[in-house]
Amino acid sequence: MKNFTRVSLISLGLLAMSSCSKYLDQSPDSTWTELNTPQKVSQLLGTAYPQANYIVFCEAMSDNVTDKGAGVVERTNEDPYFFNDVNDIKEDSPEWYWTACYKAIAACNNALKACENAADTTQYQAQKGEALVARAYAHFMLVTFFSRFYNPATAATDPGIPYVTEPETIVFKQYNRGTVAGVYDNIERDLLAGIPLINDEKYQVPHYHFNKSAAYAFATRFYLFKKDYAKVVEFANKTFPNNDLASYMRPWNTTYRTMTPSVLWETYARATEKCNLLLVETQSVYGRNVAQYRFGMDNYIETSILGDNVTGGNYTYPIYYYGTRDYFVPKLTEYFVKASVNATIGDPYVMVPLFTTEEVLFNRAEANLYLGNTADVLSDLNLFASKRIVNYDATKHDVSIAKAQTYYNTSNSKNALLNTILDFKRAEFIQEGHRWFDLQRYGITVTHYDIYGNKTTVAADDNRRVLQIPLSAQTAGLALNPR
Repeated sequence: MKNFTRVSLISLGLLAMSSCSKYLDQSPDSTWTELNTPQKVSQLLGTAYPQANYIVFCEAMSDNVTDKGAGVVERTNEDPYFFNDVNDIKEDSPEWYWTACYKAIAACNNALKACENAADTTQYQAQKGEALVARAYAHFMLVTFFSRFYNPATAATDPGIPYVTEPETIVFKQYNRGTVAGVYDNIERDLLAGIPLINDEKYQVPHYHFNKSAAYAFATRFYLFKKDYAKVVEFANKTFPNNDLASYMRPWNTTYRTMTPSVLWETYARATEKCNLLLVETQSVYGRNVAQYRFGMDNYIETSILGDNVTGGNYTYPIYYYGTRDYFVPKLTEYFVKASVNATIGDPYVMVPLFTTEEVLFNRAEANLYLGNTADVLSDLNLFASKRIVNYDATKHDVSIAKAQTYYNTSNSKNALLNTILDFKRAEFIQEGHRWFDLQRYGITVTHYDIYGNKTTVAADDNRRVLQIPLSAQTAGLALNPR
């Protein structure tokens, strides 16, 4: 079998994937020696991003969904809703995502080996930078989903995920999961080493690669999760020229407001949208099923997220629905790639914005809140409101401490502003999976009901909040997560 040399962490998982890059069909010993120009390494790095979708299982685990009683039933949507291990390995499943991450890491490691072995390594610095940051990102997403969420008090003992830094030359290499703290240390090392080397001029379409802005945005997320708030603000302030977030935000209450659903679908995840700092193509059926999954957003959920808000104004996000239960915001649409020009079969894909301007704003606002920079928090919150509230009027819709305290019925100004940030963020990224990260970071209990009134509750320390290590990874010596 020609493909026997694939990385052992993904060897079995790849059998479930419909296709793989040609570099994986070659002997690892020859792969990086054939990458003998910067252009060839750059081409390989086009595969250095997890081309899999995490949104389906993230949304299903969150409080953005409910049991609608009917609709499309997929294990990738149903099992996470009840916090069961997903009994499927196809697209949109955790195992598919795991495999895609380690496949991306394999591309990074082959690229880095080629950069290291080049006769003139100075010609490969931009490629080295992209590979390091992309490797950090894939490991970051893996440890976020498949390990306990980062907690400085327990990270040194919580099992992590294998941090792979070398191309494999044997079939069944054994791995150690290490600890969450160890994984975070490696992520930080790669991230900080890679960012200074990134050169946007080397990209034909920067939005499909870790350009400078996307790398800084990733750093804001990483350090927010790590609770290093000064670093969050530092990197957020570097993300845009002249620190001008306003010019890079989605025009929801202006340009987008006049768009039809079909035009919004075509526009939202385009590389021409300045807000989209990093995009990745993912094989996924989410675009066709987002509104019609049985476990999804109904009118009650939509109203609780996109109804009243602290500004006193109305969000401009357009809500559409099929029938009486299936609600959605037109964002991520499917495009279908035929197996050949005349074929009637093929694969569905969804383009996903991995990092956006808005996330940088929220990360900075939250970091400044913990740093005690209240004026900066309010500045970012009001900038966001100015782009999201219908007929925005600063005299009516401004966010203030007093208004937030009243709205959230609390005398604690910090809690009032934190709730404002998290609610704005929940509305902005509805049906994009981000809510799950916030539920994990703050250990917020999630309760799901089925249509018969049966309840599933997972508190902060519930083992089911950690995705299960794929069974296929046991061949690499990995212990499964407790259940």
